Amino acid sequence: MSKAASELVLNPDGSIYHCNIKPEHLADTIITVGDPNRVEKVSRHFDSIEHKASKREIVTHTGTLNGKRLTVISTGMGTDNIDIVFSELDALANIDLATGETKKDFKKLSFIRFGTSGALQADIPVDSYVIGSHGLGLDGLLHYYVGSEAVMNKEIEDAFIKHVNWSDNKARPYLVKGSESILNKLSSEKTIQGITATACGFYGPQGRFLRLEPNPANINELLTSFNYEGLRISNFEMETSAIYGLAAMMGHEALSINAIVANRILGEFSADSYKTIDAMIEYSLEKLTK
Repeated sequence: MSKAASELVLNPDGSIYHCNIKPEHLADTIITVGDPNRVEKVSRHFDSIEHKASKREIVTHTGTLNGKRLTVISTGMGTDNIDIVFSELDALANIDLATGETKKDFKKLSFIRFGTSGALQADIPVDSYVIGSHGLGLDGLLHYYVGSEAVMNKEIEDAFIKHVNWSDNKARPYLVKGSESILNKLSSEKTIQGITATACGFYGPQGRFLRLEPNPANINELLTSFNYEGLRISNFEMETSAIYGLAAMMGHEALSINAIVANRILGEFSADSYKTIDAMIEYSLEKLTK
């Protein structure tokens, strides 16, 4: 069934609406970053860049490193932006933009998030790298899609809901596993693994108290103390759960690696977060392209 023009929105030049690129501009391996300025921090390591595009906060560079074609794209902050970017990138790969028909031959994409995050365990130091073995969504995005339960882990979700006494006024938390194949590429003695929790905001949803009091006020302590058969919540950010969930539902691979720029339990912040982020980018690119 073809898609109406109001559903599959294109720019006058035929590029997809928000990402502003065409299918030929998209590599099969895609690095996502939140900050548009971080796109150049990644692509400057490429041996060559074949295409650049930008629209709003979405900046895209596609090029080659060590013979491997890569796209790096900024999503902006939050799972709402992930919904836009991932839907459009999947459309570029698996929908004929001219006819609106789903392509017969499915193309699997690999997504790797290069992010920043705050640690939720005292033994995870600032300036370390955390890989999310799972994404814990406190944002509710996946519940807007039919069939999302198929990629979730209800058993761990139920244990978490009971542990934190999760409010019925909020969306049900969901948990999705990341890609094992990408994890095997990125993991080493330099990385730490755990559940990456994803919030729908930076302040109240992550337990920050400025003038408005968070609910619950002790959300970080509740996350830190959760343990399911040795699996614990390692860090808190704003994108990973949606990346894992949408990728899994669409049939793609996805994994998130985060530079730890803060430790929320100890109240510490990196003395040079930009240096840490740059080092994580170099580490991850080497692992992905060797």
